[in-house]
Amino acid sequence: MKIIQIGAEAVLIRKKDKLIKNRIPKLYRLKEIDYKIRKSRTRREAKLLSRLNFVPRLFNFDDQKAEIEMEFIDGKLLRDILNNMYSKKRKEICKLIGRQIYEMHQKGIIHGDLTTSNMILRNNKIYFIDFGLGFFSNRIEDKATDIKLLRQALESKHHTCFNRVYKEILKEYKDKKVLEWLKDKVEKRGRYKGKKYAI
Repeated sequence: MKIIQIGAEAVLIRKKDKLIKNRIPKLYRLKEIDYKIRKSRTRREAKLLSRLNFVPRLFNFDDQKAEIEMEFIDGKLLRDILNNMYSKKRKEICKLIGRQIYEMHQKGIIHGDLTTSNMILRNNKIYFIDFGLGFFSNRIEDKATDIKLLRQALESKHHTCFNRVYKEILKEYKDKKVLEWLKDKVEKRGRYKGKKYAI
């Protein structure tokens, strides 16, 4: 067993081909409240993982221990490789991301932290990881906000290829109502970080 990450919310431990996520107790919260929060979030995240096929495979979870046991995805974070990909490859990856976001939203799942730091490329497949902020919702606004967060992350981390990347992702996202909401909200604000982009 090897600790690979200690975050604000959880410790990640690799055990061969498995990843164990254990939610850390928060000492600033009342013990009873903290227990209920970690328990409910663990149960919810496990349920989200069980509904999708482009995520780490869920092996087991224990909401009493606030622990999830899942597949360890041995690949590359998209955050680290997207900028330097060949245009054709990057285009294929972005189309795949768009289809997967659409599928996820069709199932009423909101990721809550859609960034390339939470996407892993392995064997030409993209895996979405870290559903710690995820939840179930069919609200158009929640889905549009998910995409807006991705847009912000792409513009920040991948500004050199942002327009092309974002355009390809949206091409594969087929829910027009969500895209219309996103466009309407962006246009009403006048400018997005000082610039205007076509949706």
